Amino acid sequence: MQKFLSALKPGESGRVVAVNGEGRIRRRLFDMGVTPGAEISVKKVAPLGDPIEVTLRGYELTLRKSEAACVATE
Repeated sequence: MQKFLSALKPGESGRVVAVNGEGRIRRRLFDMGVTPGAEISVKKVAPLGDPIEVTLRGYELTLRKSEAACVATE
């Protein structure tokens, strides 16, 4: 079942299946290592839901909720 990264709770993880979005956002996500097949886990979510801290490829990354909504996981 596909879920978007923005819907995952702290402690949940998944594998990136697709990166949606257009132009700059998509390119930025690819440049940061958010590519299909990568394992990603949510570490923290700010109290108001934005930003989201994730672990990806051995490093921590902080994404805006709008960016996380472009990442589909399974």
